[in-house]
Amino acid sequence: MSTNHRSEGSALREELEKVWANLPGWGALAAVNHTSVGLRFIITGGVFFLIGGILAMLMRTQLALPEQNIVHAELYNQLFTMHGTIMMFLFAIPILEGLAVYLIPKMIGARDLVFPRIGAFGYYCYLFGGIIILFSLFMGVAPNSGWFMYTPLSSSTYAPGPGSDVWLLGVTFVEISALSAGIELVASILRSRTNGMTLGTMPIFCWYILGMGLMIVFGFPPLILASILLELERSVGMPFFSVEGGGDPLLWQHLFWLFGHPDVYIIFLPAAGVVSTILPVFAQRPLVGYRWVVLSIIVMGFISFGLWVHHMFTVGIPQLAQAFFSAASMLVAVPTAIQIFAWLATLWTGKVILALPMLWILGFLFIFVAGGLTGVMLALVPFNWQVHDTHFVVAHMHYVMVGGMLFPVLAGLYYWLPQVTGRMPSKLLGYWGFWLTFIGFNMTFFLMHVTGLLGMPRRVYTYEADLGWSGFNLLSSVGGFVMAAGVAVVVIDLALHYRYGRKAGRNPWNADTLEWAVEKPQSTFNFASLPTVRSRHPLWDDPTLPETMNAGRHGLAHAPHGRREIFGCDPISGRTQEIIHVSTNSWWPLLAAAALAVVCVSLLLRSYLVASVGALVAVAFMLRWSWENGLHSKAAPMNGVEPEGVPLHSRTQDGPGLWGMGLALLADAALYMSLLFGWFYLWTVAADWQAPEQMPLALPSLLASGVALGIAAGFYHKLVAQLRRGRGDSLERRLWWISAIGLIHVALMGWTLRASTLAPTELAHDAVLLVMLIYILVHSALSTAVTMLQALRVRKGYVTKDLPYEPMVLRPLWVYSAAIFWLSILAFILMPLGWGTV
Repeated sequence: MSTNHRSEGSALREELEKVWANLPGWGALAAVNHTSVGLRFIITGGVFFLIGGILAMLMRTQLALPEQNIVHAELYNQLFTMHGTIMMFLFAIPILEGLAVYLIPKMIGARDLVFPRIGAFGYYCYLFGGIIILFSLFMGVAPNSGWFMYTPLSSSTYAPGPGSDVWLLGVTFVEISALSAGIELVASILRSRTNGMTLGTMPIFCWYILGMGLMIVFGFPPLILASILLELERSVGMPFFSVEGGGDPLLWQHLFWLFGHPDVYIIFLPAAGVVSTILPVFAQRPLVGYRWVVLSIIVMGFISFGLWVHHMFTVGIPQLAQAFFSAASMLVAVPTAIQIFAWLATLWTGKVILALPMLWILGFLFIFVAGGLTGVMLALVPFNWQVHDTHFVVAHMHYVMVGGMLFPVLAGLYYWLPQVTGRMPSKLLGYWGFWLTFIGFNMTFFLMHVTGLLGMPRRVYTYEADLGWSGFNLLSSVGGFVMAAGVAVVVIDLALHYRYGRKAGRNPWNADTLEWAVEKPQSTFNFASLPTVRSRHPLWDDPTLPETMNAGRHGLAHAPHGRREIFGCDPISGRTQEIIHVSTNSWWPLLAAAALAVVCVSLLLRSYLVASVGALVAVAFMLRWSWENGLHSKAAPMNGVEPEGVPLHSRTQDGPGLWGMGLALLADAALYMSLLFGWFYLWTVAADWQAPEQMPLALPSLLASGVALGIAAGFYHKLVAQLRRGRGDSLERRLWWISAIGLIHVALMGWTLRASTLAPTELAHDAVLLVMLIYILVHSALSTAVTMLQALRVRKGYVTKDLPYEPMVLRPLWVYSAAIFWLSILAFILMPLGWGTV
């Protein structure tokens, strides 16, 4: 690059740095850019992984020899519960989401994700939720009912302490984080790719993350609902899972595994995305069968939601259901095999370079294929009956989860480490770390297949010496320590390389994707200018692209207006259709997450007044957070500095906020459908399901409230339709009228609840009805509150009839609120009345 180009690039970096830089000192806690948030997810997830590993080694030490008393039974129950909880909820999903948050904008040629404050909020929810869960272990009140919290073992009868409450509230807190990241990643991939990057040319890793994000949106709400219901049962006495009150403990298993089995593929997909990204680089050729791999991702996502009963073959479900879910469990091997054969074909037709990241990929292929084969074995119902609840299942799970996730993550860590730090890892330490981990892992878990086939049950803290398990357990424990040594070598390598590692070039692996165009030292804005991309392999096709990008030869090369800007694209073609101005540093995500943490801790302490105040404070923080949007002085005020050619997204009628609202409502609908599933399941299956002889709700006031809600939603819909046509006279006054009608609905709903004869602590029927009514009330009250906020923003000049973007974003919320009300009336009220059960 010439001297002039270098000086131009330096001046441009300084200009962009003023706009995109994090605040100094403690102000870094207000950072919202994806690089900072992604690295925080990854580092925090790594710390939790080490803690979970220590717990695993304590268990392996206890099981190394028969009849040991290194840890007693109660502590062992806490250890395996916490180990599974940490690895599944605090390590696997967060670190993969962190990797995606860090990489996706760089891969799609963007400077940030579309909702930066959502990402920061998600991280703090994850951090605080993880601390709450982990702190319980040191306080001696850790959960002890298993990381799956099966009822009735986790009920207040059999787990009377606060341990189960810690799990339920802490995991729900962490799930909010996962949902936030899922929504943000999907919206960003679809709406913020650089100009020209179509769905068919975006990096394959983005397809995997798109699949993961959509699966999170649909897969996590069932567990959130289940956790809420179980916490209500434990703290208030609502009998959702209690047979005596008309509930059913198997409802928990259904809701948990509606989350749990898709979660396996939620974890696998981004890890497989790492494989599909790295493997072609070291094979020195494009991925074979790109379109087939994309198709397999989509098919795998769909099939994974039809497998949850795979985990329940021994609970007494009908044989027809067993046959269906057995076939579905084997069917999912087809899209998995497509990806494996695409990887093998890429290796076969390429010239493989056996670099350190590639070694971890090969280890993954060996272990994951073995785990997949045992998965097909477990899909066979007779075999499943024989090995259910034995160490065979534990071994299978670790082969799939560790082989299918940890090895690709470590491959990705070594692969992208030079991109983050500018230094190369040690080959010697890297090879030692791999072989110790690989040998130790197989030594530990292969032998657990054998002990499982010999009948050793899982979740037992000791065993007798004459059962034939002693030698295998000793070797498994030795293997565990070998694997721990391998992980320790990897950690040492990572720590030393920051200081002693050889300096890396910009693209040391000769990779093909845009993240390697980022200039070093790495900035918070990624690229000085955003290119037009027409290829899946932009750096292979144009090796000079990094230089021209960082010299400012492409789009959005300056920021004299002080806004943080990225391209907004058509979801299919990738054509730039707007400029998205994203949020700058903000304290609101941290404050909102901290308020929710206060709510969680207060609920654990049964201090409901403090919890209520904390919830109100959290809502206030979030509403204040939403105030800084659109034409606000901290967002994109009308200061005369507008982009040429394409508008800012807040000046359009189809910005990313509309997509974020749609995705959030899809997750919301998944939670509602889970509640509906629970209602019909208990109605048709629960042995002691009871309905009151008379309707416990006042139907006239309930229906009147629904009419008011429908009128408010109809008026809002009509208002938005007129705004789309450029008509919006008396906008503020009409928003206040809609809010007033919404308040009438809320008041009528509140009166209906107060006048009801519901007995939610005696009948599961009434408990579900109460949850349904509260769900409706929360949504309609939220719709009303944000409409009032819109009226205030019209008064301040932040929303006008010529700039109606924000009212359009809120329209789906009103429609959804009205739709769930009348669907609930049909499913929860009219159908039982027509059936004659009320």
